[in-house]
Amino acid sequence: MVAAVLALGIVALVVIAGGYDIGRAATALWSGSAGSAYSFFSGTLLRATPLIIVGLSVAIAFQAGVLNIGAEGQLLAGATATIAVGLAAAHWPGWISIPIELVAGMAAGAVWAGIAAILKRRFGVLEVISTLMLNFVALYGVSYLVHGPLQEPTHTYPLTPPLAESARLPMIVPGQQLHVGFIAAVALAIGAWWFIRSTAGGFRIRLVGAGVAAAASAGRVRVERVVFAAFLASGAIAGLGGAVQVTGVTGRLFEGISPGYGYTAIAVALLARLNPLAVIVAGIFFGALEAGGAGMQRDAGVPAGFVTVIEALVILGVLAVDRARILASDRHQPIAGEQAA
Repeated sequence: MVAAVLALGIVALVVIAGGYDIGRAATALWSGSAGSAYSFFSGTLLRATPLIIVGLSVAIAFQAGVLNIGAEGQLLAGATATIAVGLAAAHWPGWISIPIELVAGMAAGAVWAGIAAILKRRFGVLEVISTLMLNFVALYGVSYLVHGPLQEPTHTYPLTPPLAESARLPMIVPGQQLHVGFIAAVALAIGAWWFIRSTAGGFRIRLVGAGVAAAASAGRVRVERVVFAAFLASGAIAGLGGAVQVTGVTGRLFEGISPGYGYTAIAVALLARLNPLAVIVAGIFFGALEAGGAGMQRDAGVPAGFVTVIEALVILGVLAVDRARILASDRHQPIAGEQAA
């Protein structure tokens, strides 16, 4: 968390340099993120929920050496499938429709990631390029659907009809907007941590991520199979993030349903150093930044873009701290001649 603290300090200097009152900005940041029960539960934790889920998606992919930059598109694919299934099952009881919606979202996310996985496996297309391009396909696909086949009946607004109340996730705290998706996100993070650390499949993921050649030769791991499975799992989890966002927060599909959660999730995963348990903390941290950023804009007149600056500085800070640790470690390692002496 050193990088996060440094980033906040730098942004404080930027706020001052921009001519804003740092006292008012800090107060607004606190009140918007944790100053009351409502701001914490319905602001910070509500925003943290998709960040934790999608951050896990990125962390798992990166651990396997898969540079999945397409979590945003996979989230949108999951949200689209969820709303389509939810509207079709409008008259079903919630105990049937909600699980089906979530499964549909996961399946759509996996399929969307699977496109990039096949391109990589069959044609050698770099996943950084394919997943990034697929984000734009998903973005404009959502735009087409909410202006066309899935648009609400009056065709006045670019959004879908709402999900039935029975098809939405229940709330955790009465009077708050936080839904059970947050509990599911925490449980998923714990499960992912256990899987990565304690199972043969998790060991293979870490082994492939550490070195493909070594995993294939010394470890006798079927690298292509592990990479393909990690790709699909990552996409499924990102799709679940979209499903949870639709069933727990918006209740509809519309343009801008995700304010860039798939991209922020990369920062979440990096800040957590790809540790699924640390993703919970990092997700809450970024959720607090986004909730507090809205408070700064509202109460102190600070542009919301400053939150994006913080996120970028956190990523740079994490990379800088990691690089400094590597250099320090190399500096203290004895060379071969010294070891022999």
